[in-house]
Amino acid sequence: MESGTTPTETESGKKPKQKMSTGQRLLFFLTAWLICLMPFLFWWNTWFGRQLPDKQLVEYLNDEKKPRHIQHALVQIGERMGKHDASVTRWYPELIRLATHHIEEVRNTDAWVMGQDTSGAGFHEALLKMLGDSSPMVRGNAALSLVRFGDASGRTEIVRLLQPATVTAPQAGTITDTSSVGTITHQNGVIAKLQSGGQTSEIRSPISGRVRTLSAQTGRNVAAGEEVASVAPGTDQVWEALRALYLIGQFDDLPAVLPYERELPDIPDHVRQQAKDTEKAIRERAGKAEEIKQFSVLS
Repeated sequence: MESGTTPTETESGKKPKQKMSTGQRLLFFLTAWLICLMPFLFWWNTWFGRQLPDKQLVEYLNDEKKPRHIQHALVQIGERMGKHDASVTRWYPELIRLATHHIEEVRNTDAWVMGQDTSGAGFHEALLKMLGDSSPMVRGNAALSLVRFGDASGRTEIVRLLQPATVTAPQAGTITDTSSVGTITHQNGVIAKLQSGGQTSEIRSPISGRVRTLSAQTGRNVAAGEEVASVAPGTDQVWEALRALYLIGQFDDLPAVLPYERELPDIPDHVRQQAKDTEKAIRERAGKAEEIKQFSVLS
């Protein structure tokens, strides 16, 4: 080593890189592992496809502190109903009980599940009552499930599923922020923020879909009940509604069906085709009804 250098210097005059200690390496790998693990744990606890043993299913059905657990259990029951698993009938009274649950998402899922078995005692009556629910999505799902029972009582609710949902201000105030037209949103997604009385609240979408119009821009004062935006329904909602109207739709429903036959970027091909099939089925039914009417008059 030449004169003037120190043991901590290299021949080029630079200090050598310090290696991580064993403890530092362990901390680094533990942190990286947690970064990967946390999203997985979140997914694992929120994914409804995870199979639940019967004991855990019962626990989830009664977990009032975690509504998503109730939804998870309901989805599992619905899937087993679809496979004609007779063992799930033991939980049918629970499905009827949950039809009046205070959480909208639970009632919404429950309405779908009860449509999976038209032989379920009390299901038909429970679904009919759900047509008067405060939530448009619960009413819509109940109406769709009733079609499986051969009941068209919810036809007007199904037609509404094809129409944009109006988002209104819950109280008077000033709009402080909004989404943009074309933004995709989920049910209960934030559409705008409203400042009233020194407090800021969120205005949420009643359905999943895409922001269609914005009636109130940032900085504008709005009255209670005034329209703030409209949300066009999502593809899945439209698809299910069109399929139901294929079976029970009437001639007066065509104005709600025809717009989905247009070749627009936001209308998938399978939805466009279903709209055409639904129109055809409705016109054929209307034609037969007219023939029967004329025959009755002549006879």
